Amino acid sequence: MKPQRKIIHCDCDCFYASIEMRDNPELVGKPVAVGGLPDKRGVVATCNYEARKFGIHSAMASATARKQCPDLIIIRPDMEKYRKASRLIHTIFAQYTSLIEPLSLDEAYLDVSECELYAGSATRIAEAIRAQVHSVVGITISAGIAPNKFLAKIASDWNKPDGQFVITPNQVDEFVAALPVRKLHGVGKVTAQKMQRLGIETCKDLRNLDQEQLQKHFGSFGERLRELSFGNDNRSVTTERVRKSVSVENTFAEDLPDLASCLTQLPALELQLQQRIERMKEAQKILKQFIKIKFHDFEQTTVEMLSDNTSHTNYQLLCEQGFARGERPVRLLGLGVRLASSRAHTAVTPDSKEEQMKLTLESSKIHAEPNA
Repeated sequence: MKPQRKIIHCDCDCFYASIEMRDNPELVGKPVAVGGLPDKRGVVATCNYEARKFGIHSAMASATARKQCPDLIIIRPDMEKYRKASRLIHTIFAQYTSLIEPLSLDEAYLDVSECELYAGSATRIAEAIRAQVHSVVGITISAGIAPNKFLAKIASDWNKPDGQFVITPNQVDEFVAALPVRKLHGVGKVTAQKMQRLGIETCKDLRNLDQEQLQKHFGSFGERLRELSFGNDNRSVTTERVRKSVSVENTFAEDLPDLASCLTQLPALELQLQQRIERMKEAQKILKQFIKIKFHDFEQTTVEMLSDNTSHTNYQLLCEQGFARGERPVRLLGLGVRLASSRAHTAVTPDSKEEQMKLTLESSKIHAEPNA
């Protein structure tokens, strides 16, 4: 008989900002953001909790953030420093299990089901990891402990910052029943609003819908929603991540006024994309091409189409379709490809976001001043 699964989701608290505060104690207690500069049309990659009190959040324009908090300290990202800290953290993880699934530099799933340290207590293992990260790396990390990845990720956010939360197997049903549906993976703003119109506020409400109703309202995602509403998630912690997309983007110093000016930017972006694809360790089949457009008022849209290559003609068509949705100046233009996965099919989530932090950091790096 297999042991009860014990999954820990570890998530550093405002990681990049925490590293900067660690290295400069004078920043502690002050509102701090890491990202691009306001006068270079940069965006916030992350910020500390003092800054969040002013409503500042990742992907917000740095100029907007500075308006909301005139005393905000904005620091250029130092990715090599963050990667070094991340490597230290993962070295600590590896002391407890070899089953580690990194989600980004600052978060990961750990399967500690067979770890014998601390009498196999996942709660005590998480406490030890958090204490070790604080001692060795000098920052705080929060953790969620649960029987599966879905619940562990929700739990890690429950007692942030510098805390942890445990959902034991016998607590799952009661905990999930009261869980707001907006907490479910894949339920974004659009789906949450739709659920609200249908009178669905919690997972208990969602459970009352039969399979036919779920299919009618949510399509193929309905089946996955039903599983999550009961707290079911059989995904294993995988040590190798399969890239799902490759993309590049640019935030322009001056808005692109019309479609023609957007089209002139495509060749340079396509070249960057091709270079990024060629740097991939393993070739993966292309399934779709897509374009992302963010208009001057920060409204954005993404248009995609089935394709097995990076056709310039397709990107032109996608750009035309995307621009037609706004017909106004463009501040950001991005393009990319969706890739086939060799793993088992996962239900499509209607509101799944592209790798937002990666995109944010790419934009921040573009507009950061050169290091002194």
